Amino acid sequence: MTGMWGGTSLPLALTCGDPAGIGPELAARLMDAPSGLPPLVWIGDPAHLPAGTRWQGVDSPGHAADLPPGTLPVLPLPFPAPARPAQPDPANAPAIIAAIDRAVALAQAGQVAGLVTAPINKAALKAGAGFAFPGHTEYLAHLAGDVPVVMMLACAGLRAVPATIHIPLAEVPARLTPALLEQTIRLTAAALTRDFGISRPRLAIAGLNPHAGESGTMGQQESTMIAPLLDRLRAEGFTLSGPLPADTMFHPAARARYDAAICMYHDQALIPIKTIDFAGGVNITLGLPFIRTSPDHGTAYDIAGQGIADPTSLRAALQMAAEMAARRAPAPRASTA
Repeated sequence: MTGMWGGTSLPLALTCGDPAGIGPELAARLMDAPSGLPPLVWIGDPAHLPAGTRWQGVDSPGHAADLPPGTLPVLPLPFPAPARPAQPDPANAPAIIAAIDRAVALAQAGQVAGLVTAPINKAALKAGAGFAFPGHTEYLAHLAGDVPVVMMLACAGLRAVPATIHIPLAEVPARLTPALLEQTIRLTAAALTRDFGISRPRLAIAGLNPHAGESGTMGQQESTMIAPLLDRLRAEGFTLSGPLPADTMFHPAARARYDAAICMYHDQALIPIKTIDFAGGVNITLGLPFIRTSPDHGTAYDIAGQGIADPTSLRAALQMAAEMAARRAPAPRASTA
């Protein structure tokens, strides 16, 4: 097999996402500048690719890297309905889920180095296939055996992990338990070592309340729950700072002092990422037995089908997945000759 990149020759599985969104056209646009891309194979219906896309079907992921540069390798997955920009069709929902299922199965079988998922529309999947999960992250955890996972958002200047994700803000204080926060910290530290090559990760822990509670005048969670947990984990050897006021955690000098920020809720983590690098952020699921990344944007129905979607975040997601796969790859055995 040809196409070594980042220490692994296995391709990445790229799922099609919702064909009514920008997923298929982003996959096609990758081929406009293939230099530097890791090997990949796209899973979806080639009829949904933009007209003129240079693609070729393959019967297994192992043949993906053998195609000429600029040719999109496709593992064909027929869909029942055509792709209409900005018009998600419930009839396609089972096939969208099937693309995810196939990518996970290939990763679990060791046929791909990991998976990169294009955006889906959870409401459309629920309407068309009874999809019962808040998002990709929770569904992938289910496919992996209901393992505990956390979501990391990453760009060149920041890694941020929300302890609570897709829940209303009013529910965060009740859901933010010591057990959940401890699990988030442990999974993040382990992933930074295994997948990012950081031997002693430094984690900055945000407070829940403004000014990290300001000594209890703006909330009690920092003093009654977060600080005691951090003290216990420090005694185990974790390098932790906090709880810190979230409004002073994300300027450049502060970011230089940690490897990842643990945030208490969704927007506390996503706002700084999207502010620092709106086009290039990557969503990573930590805790899975396989690698999964995704561009940090949605289906973008407002621009779907116009040929103007920016593939920067998807390219970053592919490159990050390949780098993570290279770190997980077993070291080559020493020659005994």
